[in-house]
Amino acid sequence: MSGQTTGASARTGDNPFLKGVAFLSLLSGWTAATLIVVSVMITCQMIFVRFVLNQSTIWQTEAVVYMMIAATMLGLPYVQYLRGHVNVDLIPLALPPRLRKALFFVTMLTGIAIICVMTFYSYEYWHIAWERNWRSDTVWGVRLWIPYMALPIGFALFVLQMIADTVAVAIGVDTPFGLEE
Repeated sequence: MSGQTTGASARTGDNPFLKGVAFLSLLSGWTAATLIVVSVMITCQMIFVRFVLNQSTIWQTEAVVYMMIAATMLGLPYVQYLRGHVNVDLIPLALPPRLRKALFFVTMLTGIAIICVMTFYSYEYWHIAWERNWRSDTVWGVRLWIPYMALPIGFALFVLQMIADTVAVAIGVDTPFGLEE
């Protein structure tokens, strides 16, 4: 049994910044869910074309792969908003409230720093693909900057949600790790 976590989404209170970030995270989650549904529909269409109509497929497999990667990246802030990422709360539960709060800030600031690095390098990778007009080596030949765009956007929204979670604890709207005092 893992403590007394509420399993609820991040709290925003009346703070406009927290509400704005929560809206972006929800929008990102809905976009990710839509991409998954469209990927399933494209996969069904591909199966029908290949095995019923006995025709070849050109773009479907590649589109589904790129859409699933985009759904994963765009789902990051939504999952953070819902507190759905893996959380091992054994140490936070054992700590007194002040140390729990300190551990929260160390953990979040470290995570924010790492995701900022990931955001920078994914933006750089996207920008190179856009600048050099990279295309996939397939018959479809999709311009790679289009699917690569999900990387910096997903990481940027993820780090924004992590900053909002940190701000929520700092101003007292939320508790560290979502654990009750």
